[in-house]
Amino acid sequence: MSYTIALNFEDGVSRFIQCNENEKVLDAAYRQKINLPMDCSDGVCGTCKCRCETGNFDLGDDYLEDALSEQEREKGLVLTCQMIPESDCVIAVPVSSAMCKTGNETFRTELISVEHLSASAIELRLRLQDHPGIAFLSGQYVNIQLPGSDITRAYSFSSLPGAEELSFLIRNVPDGLMSTWLSRRAKPGDNLTLTGPQGSFYLREVVRPVLMLAGGTGLAPFLSMLRTMMRTGVHYPIHLVYGVTLDTDRVKLDELDMLVEQIPQFSYRVCVADTHSTAERKGYVTQHIDDAMLNGGDVDVYLCGPPPMVEAVMRYFSEKTITPQNFHYEKFTPQAIREAS
Repeated sequence: MSYTIALNFEDGVSRFIQCNENEKVLDAAYRQKINLPMDCSDGVCGTCKCRCETGNFDLGDDYLEDALSEQEREKGLVLTCQMIPESDCVIAVPVSSAMCKTGNETFRTELISVEHLSASAIELRLRLQDHPGIAFLSGQYVNIQLPGSDITRAYSFSSLPGAEELSFLIRNVPDGLMSTWLSRRAKPGDNLTLTGPQGSFYLREVVRPVLMLAGGTGLAPFLSMLRTMMRTGVHYPIHLVYGVTLDTDRVKLDELDMLVEQIPQFSYRVCVADTHSTAERKGYVTQHIDDAMLNGGDVDVYLCGPPPMVEAVMRYFSEKTITPQNFHYEKFTPQAIREAS
């Protein structure tokens, strides 16, 4: 038996390793040529201290209090030289990937299709050439290289982790380099290079109600998260409020309907900002969040959209004087993705 351990470095790079039964994380990482911080490797110095964000493990008692205090342990800190996983885990490593002599992986893919879902959204589907699947955390992104150049653009997966076929929901930016290539030149069989995965915006263990707020093609990471929930099962209410500018910007509603059928705890609503919309709900996402969705603050909020939307949601929570238990967000611009949690 082995467990998959996601190592998330502070520069946004994620690497995935396999940890054997009764194997310590530090040893597993070294075996797979990732040099996690260490000095003594005996639970004495605390140099290998990281934070376990999800998963079960055994730390034992064979380490010094000076290396890891009880208060630190209660906050999820671990010593990787002592940590023996008992499930898949996600570990935040407080140094850059370069310091651990690792970095992003590179993947070669073949273009399957480009579909214009609307004037503002393109769905890109790719097939991996040299790997059976890319390990990533639902919500993360990769950098896709524009063919014939060194230019890359960052896009969130909308597909399931590990799938051989990858999908991305891409904003169609007028005169954008990637948008123009996809619209005018791309054809099935073209090769695209991906690097990653990256990002601190990803689905954590569902231990309370979840509120998802998506703006436009910011729906992409939520499709990946919901597909993961459909596979693993959830026991808490999951609400999605999906905001777009125009009626024609609404995409993937058939898939959302399918997810409602497959995930009994999931519901969603769509709102359209255009005042001339024929939609049932008009306005912005902050106008369509019910108090029940907030669960008195005992809720994990995930937000992905353009900067004005992210800032509006932050003002909304400030004005309502509600602090969610956890608030994870990602805001994107036409040329980049930035994350914060």
